[in-house]
Amino acid sequence: MSLGELAVVVLAGIFIVFLALPVITIVARSLLDGSLREIAGSSAVLAALALSLATTAVSIVLTVVFGLPLAFLLARRSFRGKWLVEAIVDLPIVLPPAVAGLSLLLVFGRRGLLAGPMQAAGIDIAFTVVAVILAQTFVSAPFFVRAARTGLAGVDADLEDAARVDGASEGHVFRRITVPLAGATLAAGLVMSWARALGEFGATIMFAGSVEGRTQTLPLVVYSEFQAGDLDASVAAATMLVLAALAVLLSVRLTHWGRILDVRSIG
Repeated sequence: MSLGELAVVVLAGIFIVFLALPVITIVARSLLDGSLREIAGSSAVLAALALSLATTAVSIVLTVVFGLPLAFLLARRSFRGKWLVEAIVDLPIVLPPAVAGLSLLLVFGRRGLLAGPMQAAGIDIAFTVVAVILAQTFVSAPFFVRAARTGLAGVDADLEDAARVDGASEGHVFRRITVPLAGATLAAGLVMSWARALGEFGATIMFAGSVEGRTQTLPLVVYSEFQAGDLDASVAAATMLVLAALAVLLSVRLTHWGRILDVRSIG
């Protein structure tokens, strides 16, 4: 091994340790001191976990219902201002979460841009479960849209045209040809979007608050316990999020390898 190759390996190894050590430490601490077992059975954590799972499930449904058509337009159509639409889609990814939450509050809050029409309709969103869902969707949906756009753009148009020649309708082509061929990328984007929604903190606390049993998701429990001085409980709750995130990433990897195997088998 040359000196240059050795330097690359050393630098890469240092960075891997830097990325892995904090995560390993937090998981190991909660497992060794038994705090994970204690907090996992507490009513506050179970309520926060249930809320996180329920709201992220709704967020994912909204993301697919509204994000998939948008991704299809971006992947298959050319139109004036497309670059601006793509920038708007990507913007929540780079916005600080607190800014995202404040932006949502200024639109949907009691004194926000839409306050008049919402109050006339008897709708109150800020600091409710709906606010949690909107915050999660706002910050996580772009991950799915970006992945779906790439996946749909990569589908072989000749296969779709062949189905149309055989008499298939546009809806049938989309459901039976386009979506299955882009399925691996769509699934990966969906999983990453769900993971981002599950870990959302800044936009949620700004727009929905942290009311135990109502708007307090699992990331907010981590912050709340830390603020209260209970480091063990905070570490244990954080470990639950780390394990969930790890499961998500493994799912993405399995999806990726499954796609490779499918391509090889076709070849």
